[in-house]
Amino acid sequence: MEACKGLLLLMVVLVLMVMQGRESEGQLAENFYSSTCPNVEFIVKQAVSTKLSQTPITIPATLRLFFHDCFVEGCDASVMIASANGDAEKDFSDNLSLAGDGFDTVIKAKQAVEALCPGVVSCADILALAARDCVVLAGGPAFSVELGRRDGLVSQASQVVGNLPEPNFNLDQLNTMFAKHNLSQTDVVALSGAHTVGFSHCGRFSDRLYNFSSNSPVDPSLDPGYAKQLMGACPINADQVINLDPETPDTFDNAYYRNLVAGKGLLSSDQVLFSDSASRPTVIDFANNPGNFNGAFITAMRKLGRVGVKTSDQGQIRTDCTTFNS
Repeated sequence: MEACKGLLLLMVVLVLMVMQGRESEGQLAENFYSSTCPNVEFIVKQAVSTKLSQTPITIPATLRLFFHDCFVEGCDASVMIASANGDAEKDFSDNLSLAGDGFDTVIKAKQAVEALCPGVVSCADILALAARDCVVLAGGPAFSVELGRRDGLVSQASQVVGNLPEPNFNLDQLNTMFAKHNLSQTDVVALSGAHTVGFSHCGRFSDRLYNFSSNSPVDPSLDPGYAKQLMGACPINADQVINLDPETPDTFDNAYYRNLVAGKGLLSSDQVLFSDSASRPTVIDFANNPGNFNGAFITAMRKLGRVGVKTSDQGQIRTDCTTFNS
């Protein structure tokens, strides 16, 4: 009898531990909407595909929006909020360059979901799904997305300060910032691979071309031919946009890492992943083994999607992604 009681107690403890573990990960589940909105993934993918047929900017814009959202207040669609006072997350200087097509992708997907499942699916989950769909539609790996996030109740420009990586960050700075979100150095390198699509403004890297140091105006880690090409495209004080991946800018692949090995990382925070001996082996591995990159990217994206999630009364299901429910 005592043995049965002990076994029962052990089972209760184990169940509580499992429940506690789920709570710490925000109680997310891949099948979260299986009974309330079973077609949500199909609806979102259709909306993303339609948007992509209108503009290729959809892919990098939506991916970048997801990263910027998760790094500030967690993955809660707080970056989507529009403020009449200009003091929401999206109004902070680092977020002003977020392309409108990313926001529009989520808004259109949300409208399509609301038409069939009103008040059920959060904007945060729609953004997470749309980011995944963009990877797949650009030729990247398919993966499952954990769902069940609530939309955040706070969106303040002041909360962005110091929470987004800068283009001149070194490896230690990148690792420190990502570690705050339980992301490892391997995750840093893998998530940086999203720069295989998209573009950057000249001002984000022009110091590497014209004002790197007193000894060398050009960053010596840049391939000389690539540096000359960039100077031609980015004269001093120019504000053009340049592809982050000069080889396959519209395809999600491992060319980004081959570019780093060749000295063709556009941002200093890109090239440092190869320049720093601590992360160089991972870059070389991803450059030579696309399967290893894809696997690491999936792992990192799933970890990123768990950052700071809100569940239950910690958030809400917005009707309009750009406005808090009244």
